[in-house]
Amino acid sequence: MAKILFVMTGASYWTLKDGTRHPTGYWAEEFAAPYSALVRAGHEVVVATPGGVVPHVDVMSLRPTMAGSEQIALELEGILRSADELRAPIDLADARLEDYDAVYYPGGHGPMEDLSVDAASGRLLTEALDSGKPLAVVCHAPAAMLATRHKGVSPFVGYRVTAYTNDEEAAVGLADKARWLLEDELVDLGVEFSRGEIWKPYTVVDRNLYTGQNPASAGPLAQQLLAVLN
Repeated sequence: MAKILFVMTGASYWTLKDGTRHPTGYWAEEFAAPYSALVRAGHEVVVATPGGVVPHVDVMSLRPTMAGSEQIALELEGILRSADELRAPIDLADARLEDYDAVYYPGGHGPMEDLSVDAASGRLLTEALDSGKPLAVVCHAPAAMLATRHKGVSPFVGYRVTAYTNDEEAAVGLADKARWLLEDELVDLGVEFSRGEIWKPYTVVDRNLYTGQNPASAGPLAQQLLAVLN
């Protein structure tokens, strides 16, 4: 069975352009759906965060209106409670790619705050891309790609990538408040940005890089990852 590294944000807020700290963290579905699928298939998950801090769930992601229903919200809470890996993360700086068969980055606005500028994450992403091992990144987590620049150039240049779009950020009322928008920054990074319909599952595969646009894409992304691992 495979061993998968989940690289997660350690941030509990996202700093907006007016200096306001918007409460956030990781998005529940983006952890829970892949975690459940991988663990059910017998694979091992290890969580890593900057500094080894216990990751914070974005409480908005557990509201029935955001999760899809009260039943789904309760199911997500149950998965988070049962996932002991969330409460014993390793320090991202200590993570060694050779110890893992695949790497997965769940999103939420948290990665916009910390992983976008985290050097250890940037090195890991670069190594993972070069290794040929499956690298899956969803929603806001592609913000971590911004930390891969070396002398102004990223190894992700030319890769087909999707991520949380400007339209989706505008739909939740945060586009005008953000210091920067993920889609814009990824285009500036040099990726070939691709998008689907807002809120609908949409994934893109380019070589060993698997990306998903939004929370609804996390489950389908996990299935693609499973197909490779199995």
